[in-house]
Amino acid sequence: MAEDKKFLDARKRASEIKKLYAADPRNESFNLLLLGEMGSGKTFLVRTARRPIHIDSFDPGGTKGLRDEIAKGYIIADTRWEAEDPENPKMFETWRREFQSRVREDYFNYIGTYLLDSSTFWAEAIMNHILKVAGIAGSPPRWSHDYVPQKTEIRNWTRKCLALPCDFIMTGHLESAKDEVSGQIMYRYMTTGKAQVIIPSLFDEVWVMDPKKTSDGVDYRILTRATGRHLARSRLAKEGLLSTYEKPDLREILKKAGYKYEDKQLLTEGN
Repeated sequence: MAEDKKFLDARKRASEIKKLYAADPRNESFNLLLLGEMGSGKTFLVRTARRPIHIDSFDPGGTKGLRDEIAKGYIIADTRWEAEDPENPKMFETWRREFQSRVREDYFNYIGTYLLDSSTFWAEAIMNHILKVAGIAGSPPRWSHDYVPQKTEIRNWTRKCLALPCDFIMTGHLESAKDEVSGQIMYRYMTTGKAQVIIPSLFDEVWVMDPKKTSDGVDYRILTRATGRHLARSRLAKEGLLSTYEKPDLREILKKAGYKYEDKQLLTEGN
């Protein structure tokens, strides 16, 4: 009898955990660290995300190629973060307060995709804030004093973004490094120290925009799996659902993988 009761207690606990899993909105959402150089097609891919798309742009001029989508109400672009002054930085602190306010108001429940563009300039704004708090705004960062707090802020706020009840995309740039053994040039996520490994590990999807020149022009494509030159991976690609290279259409990729791909109701009207 005692063993039967223990089994029933264990089954009850397992059932409760199963219900928690089913109720967790993060299990239905999609998150992506999207890497690539300038002109590699990151902006084009953003157009195909689930709407409405909210962009917090730290990348100066990063939304200029999206004017038509912004005018139609498909994209809500907050570009105030682009105007950072390193000697009097305010953008990270303001963004942090704004983000927390949106979470309290359940704003992200009505967003299809939240895009943080780009992590390179966002991380720079974080460093500017750290230097300001230290009373040395505009000065070069001090390794032991400033980079560790920056890395911690990047990790903590990335986790908060990943917990949102909508799809989340963060863009990033690549930096090259030469393999000392093979002599091959490899490309990795550009960020501070060990965060180069930690931040990608937080995401389900790490894709690289890897355009290919052809006789007909440029073939824009997404690399979803690791090659010698790039580190990429995809949990959506289980059981061969995704190819190594995919066409840059997020809704079609989500549909192929059996994820939610439908847009939500637009929050703003088009012009």
